[in-house]
Amino acid sequence: MSESKPAPSDAVQSTSPAKPYYERHIFFCLNERKSGEACCSQQGAQAAFDHCKARIKSLGLSGPGQVRVNKAGCLDRCAGGPVAVVYPEGTWYSFVDNADIDEIVESHLKNGQPVTRLITPPEVGR
Repeated sequence: MSESKPAPSDAVQSTSPAKPYYERHIFFCLNERKSGEACCSQQGAQAAFDHCKARIKSLGLSGPGQVRVNKAGCLDRCAGGPVAVVYPEGTWYSFVDNADIDEIVESHLKNGQPVTRLITPPEVGR
């Protein structure tokens, strides 16, 4: 006689971790507009993404239960670009250089404290 397996919904519920898989995600807009319109990729977003990813790794903050650095397409906040957003808080940042990225990493991604001076104003859109 074969034993019955739990229904898929039962399996998901019983194996769901108590904590999220990542504590925080940071998404960098890396969108490139072919039309010549302003976009984050024209403002050093790829270099900032690469710097953030390397910094997170060097500090030992990458991996499950910690921080994930992700690429994103257009986040529709072009006027504030280059931009990144940290979840789960939903904190939007406009940054200029690697020092800004280092401050976001140290203050927000590592210690949970948003960097007020870099927060993108809510009215800034495309």
